Amino acid sequence: MITKYFTKVTVKFDPFAPSARPARLFLARIPPSLKGQCTVNHKILTATSPSTEKPTIEVTFKDKEVLKADPTKLDIKELIALFDSHSRKLVIKDSITV
Repeated sequence: MITKYFTKVTVKFDPFAPSARPARLFLARIPPSLKGQCTVNHKILTATSPSTEKPTIEVTFKDKEVLKADPTKLDIKELIALFDSHSRKLVIKDSITV
C-alpha cells in the first residue's frame, strides 16, 4: 500500500463485528515511520455508541482529497486498491513535476 501521500487517517470500527478485520488490517499496514507525518485517529464503536456512527475508514491525502470507505462492504484487498488508486495518481503527478 502506498502510504507516502497520506496526511490523515481516521478509522471507526466495532471490534466484535466481522467488519473489524479489514479495519484492523488497514491500520496494521500503516508503517511506523509514517506515523510522525500522518495523523492516525481511531475510534472503537461499542454497543452504547450512537446508531448514527457507522464503521468507516477515511483517508486525507496531501492534495486535500478525502476518500471514505465502508469496511462492512469491502475486504482488505479492495480497501488497498481503493486508496492505492489515488496514491498512484499522486506518484505520476510527482514524477511529471520533478
